[in-house]
Amino acid sequence: MKRLEDKIAIITGSGAGIGKQIARTYAQEGAKVVIADFDEKALQTTVNALQEQGYDALGVKVNVAEASEVQAMIDDTVEAFGRIDILVNNAGVGDNMQAAAHVEDATWERVMNVNVNGVMHTLRAIIPIFIKNGGGTIVNMASITGLTGGRGGLAYTASKHAVVGMTKNVASQYGPEHIRCNAIAPAQVETEFSARMTNVDPFGLEIATRGVNLMPKAGQVQDIANIALFLASEESAYINGVALAADAGWSAY
Repeated sequence: MKRLEDKIAIITGSGAGIGKQIARTYAQEGAKVVIADFDEKALQTTVNALQEQGYDALGVKVNVAEASEVQAMIDDTVEAFGRIDILVNNAGVGDNMQAAAHVEDATWERVMNVNVNGVMHTLRAIIPIFIKNGGGTIVNMASITGLTGGRGGLAYTASKHAVVGMTKNVASQYGPEHIRCNAIAPAQVETEFSARMTNVDPFGLEIATRGVNLMPKAGQVQDIANIALFLASEESAYINGVALAADAGWSAY
């Protein structure tokens, strides 16, 4: 039997990049996947590709910063599949590496709305369903900046620390309800995430990347998808409330 046989999984921000690879990996392991993304074109392309390969996939356009859209995503999934077993909070935005003295209000608000409020919205909506179902699994996408201090801009670093805190809080409070909540904290992964940043703060970038030469190698999207698969499967049944660094040992230096 496949590791996620007949499980229903929502992956936010899964139209491209890490989220897309997580969705593909889950589908290969037997899950029915919901591709939830703000980019309608990207999500539909991903859904079509999965369906052409014979996988069961549903596309839902969602802005996780809007609580009503998150609730609609949850409702659409339950209507389509009858239940939800796994939630991956992967949707997120960057902050152009803005250091504290250079933070723009618009950047701060956007990062907090998506990276922090978005995770809160999905947690608030999914936990009652998991309680009703007798359990469920949550995988949050944090970042190495959520475990360290100087490897990103202020807003992004603060937001990912918040994700780590929410991960531990949910695991502690809802573990007795058979709900597991863990986080992945990647360092550099070869995606278009950083390439999409504009108006980068030169000072913030220089300081945040001063130790990159100590990184053994950049990660691949499949590296992170493999961890997300492990954390969603019964193989990690005894793991709850953990934020796992995925950086080839970079943060251990």
